[in-house]
Amino acid sequence: MTIDHAGLALLSGGLIGLALGATGGGGSLLAIPLLVYLLGMKVQPATVLSLMVVAASALIGVYQRRESGEVRVKPGLIFSITGAAGAWVGALGHQFVRGEVVLLLFSVIMIVAAWRMWRNRGQIDSQFTGESCAERFPRSCWIKVSLIGAAVGLLTGFFGVGGGFVIVPALGLVLGFPMRMAVSTSLLIIALVAVGGLVGHLQTGQMDWPLAGLLLLGSAVGMTGGSWIVRQVAPTTLTKSFAVFAIGVAIIMLIHNGLKLFGAAV
Repeated sequence: MTIDHAGLALLSGGLIGLALGATGGGGSLLAIPLLVYLLGMKVQPATVLSLMVVAASALIGVYQRRESGEVRVKPGLIFSITGAAGAWVGALGHQFVRGEVVLLLFSVIMIVAAWRMWRNRGQIDSQFTGESCAERFPRSCWIKVSLIGAAVGLLTGFFGVGGGFVIVPALGLVLGFPMRMAVSTSLLIIALVAVGGLVGHLQTGQMDWPLAGLLLLGSAVGMTGGSWIVRQVAPTTLTKSFAVFAIGVAIIMLIHNGLKLFGAAV
């Protein structure tokens, strides 16, 4: 590994951790594009590394917020059990799909996720009118959390993302979590669900441990910065800024992989 490549790995990890700490979901959306296009990795090993970095970065974020009271452990664990199972299934299915197809589908998901983040910016705390699962946890909450967890897990395993772009809106709009509590709890869920996907991928793939170490080092620094930013900047501003950036990246990926797929077909 060259010095330049090592520097890019640290930068990539830092950006992933920064976005994850600030938004609760952005880091997972950035991981695959950074690893594939900035570091030049193939899709399958990039997916494995993405899950490793996202899981570790999220755990760092949980540790940093352990005394804030914003991490709800019970719903987080229930969410993660079905999520980890779904992630394992998604990871196995990933092995049978061409890399360009995965990236093309991923770019569509990025656009949808960013658009939802834009539309729901600042509305999570005001739209929910039912019984909040953040404070009480009746049977209806168990069912909602389990079903959402399984769906998020499939996305996590197949695409190598943490799923925070789905988890945060789900916690806020469906389960009644305040914005900051949704972001903090999503970090616990992201970490545990990503482990399920990682196990599925490692059954057929390999891990580049030196590169993983550099990415994790960068993400630890980035996560610290993201956790500081989330306390200083309004959630609306963070969500809006990231949504614009994510849509731009997704459009580039969509065009690039669409040309590779359909250009080859022609």
